[in-house]
Amino acid sequence: MNKKHEFINFMAEAGVLTFGDFTTKSGRKTPYFVNTGGFKTGKHISTLGDYYAERIVQSGEKYDALYGPAYKGITLAAATASSLYRNHGIDIPYFFNRKEAKDHGEGGSLVGYKPKDGDRLLIIEDVVTAGTAVRESLDLLKKIADITVTALFVSVDRMERGTGEKSTLDELKNEFSINVYSIINARDIIDSLPKGDARIDKMEAYLTEYGSCSI
Repeated sequence: MNKKHEFINFMAEAGVLTFGDFTTKSGRKTPYFVNTGGFKTGKHISTLGDYYAERIVQSGEKYDALYGPAYKGITLAAATASSLYRNHGIDIPYFFNRKEAKDHGEGGSLVGYKPKDGDRLLIIEDVVTAGTAVRESLDLLKKIADITVTALFVSVDRMERGTGEKSTLDELKNEFSINVYSIINARDIIDSLPKGDARIDKMEAYLTEYGSCSI
């Protein structure tokens, strides 16, 4: 079993990857759903961080800190930073934002590392649908310091169209000149299913209707 299939099985066993009839935020009817909020044990989050950290190392990206958008990105960034140190000997700072700026104590909208001019940052997210949270993150980070977001890392690329014919991830890549990486994509999920499985036809039909032109 390859690493991608291992990750798919990990998500399924944790109840994060499920099949059925669902509706996405955009109103699309989808035959599968990924809810990273289903990761809820120490083993889950430690393992998830390991997958993200390995993908980052494989990418060869150069960076100075990890950023996790509130709320799910907070845990993801922390788990990834921990895994990078524990498994790869890379001690890298991480930080995240508050949904509402704190008006007492140290104040501010960020927790953890404070970005400085010249920093190269990686954004750690779960599953990007419309890209709204990522765009908000980029806007926030640019106002804090003269930083460069070099890459975005997500767990699953659904390979769906964004506002045009390209996928949301491709739109973000082109719009902000950042690299985008996923641990797996929709095609990997299809390939992991047994031949003849009815879920394959449903997922293929979904990609035919909503998939990006790059598929």
